Amino acid sequence: MRKTWLLVAAPLLTLVVVFTAFAQQQTSGYEQATTYQPAQVLPKELVRGPHYQTVNPVTSDGYMYRMSVRSDYGPFEVTGTGALRKLVREIGAIAQLREIKASKAFAGAVVDSAAGPLAFTKNLILHPVDTVSGVPKGAYKFMEDTAEAVSTERNPSDDPMYKKVSLMAGRKREYAAKFGVDVYSSNAVLQKELNAVGWAAAAGNLAVSGALMPIGGPAGVALAATRWSKAFDDYVNTEPAARLRIIAQEKLTGAGIAEDLAVRFVNQPRYTPRQHLVIAESLARLGAGPARGRDAFLEGALTAQDEVDTTFFVNTAQILRGYHEAVSPLTEVRMDGRVTTARANNGTVVVALPIDQILWTPAVAQRAQKMKSTMGQGKIEAWMTGAASPLARRQLGDQGIVVVDRVGQRFEIVD
Repeated sequence: MRKTWLLVAAPLLTLVVVFTAFAQQQTSGYEQATTYQPAQVLPKELVRGPHYQTVNPVTSDGYMYRMSVRSDYGPFEVTGTGALRKLVREIGAIAQLREIKASKAFAGAVVDSAAGPLAFTKNLILHPVDTVSGVPKGAYKFMEDTAEAVSTERNPSDDPMYKKVSLMAGRKREYAAKFGVDVYSSNAVLQKELNAVGWAAAAGNLAVSGALMPIGGPAGVALAATRWSKAFDDYVNTEPAARLRIIAQEKLTGAGIAEDLAVRFVNQPRYTPRQHLVIAESLARLGAGPARGRDAFLEGALTAQDEVDTTFFVNTAQILRGYHEAVSPLTEVRMDGRVTTARANNGTVVVALPIDQILWTPAVAQRAQKMKSTMGQGKIEAWMTGAASPLARRQLGDQGIVVVDRVGQRFEIVD
């Protein structure tokens, strides 16, 4: 009897909870962050694939979606739709890299490496590490591409270990480029697989182009749909990390950023070399003089504490660059906490919002009111990577703030 009552009561209780939450929302006039089924808020290709599934529910804090992903290669946690797209590409790359490791070409490379001058690399091929901690001292710094010489007095370019480790780093970048993934990704599983084939290519003569398997099915579709900015992709695929930081610094100083600020930024350890370059390239494209205030943006970017923060600033810079190139040149950049606004030649104040959603909450209402009073009667547009709820769009519109959503469909934003 008790079991039957529970079966009847459970759906009724659910309806009561939903109705109560809805009634409270209508009474207060504000929305509350909630949870969603993946298919409600994510494109189909991000919900499920051959080697992964986004777990129900997707949680929201009113700005960003937080997802748990179950995959054939272990669980992952990501914040933001862009981060999920990046992870899906990486999972596809991991699958293809493991196919390479199962090939005859890879097995032959392992044998070749054992007979070569650096026999220790056989262990690195068969038991790759996700960092350089397993590489013998004297070589690991070259894996990171951050050192300029081995700890010897002779020319490091004459050292066979130097040559092999430098070659490995180059081959690893080539594989990452082939699969459309970031060679500096924090994905430990991806790094292990890239390290394995990188060492096989360097020490065992595994040809990058010859060893790559044909990419088909869903993984191939995801890779083909990935668009990378030609402006910096060539640098990332060919230049070591130390050189990328130098290039980023030069781009910033060339755009009028103070040298000491540029140096502090490229040495901020939370950003990868690729992220340094994306921000530097984005700010440099605003022109050498017109867009004042870029130094304030860099000062804000220096406060990043984790990967979610760095991604936020990277995508903010890309929104600024996109608007500048596709709509109207920007003349001034300002920071309000971590929110970036910019004034354009067309008279519009652009609010760069690299977030998944906007709900109409007391915090959003307060910020909108403050922004309107600060900016005056000019036109204000909120350019966001995600979308606003119908209520938020309407309420912001009533205050003269126009929401322009899914801006990644208007100009390129790389994850």
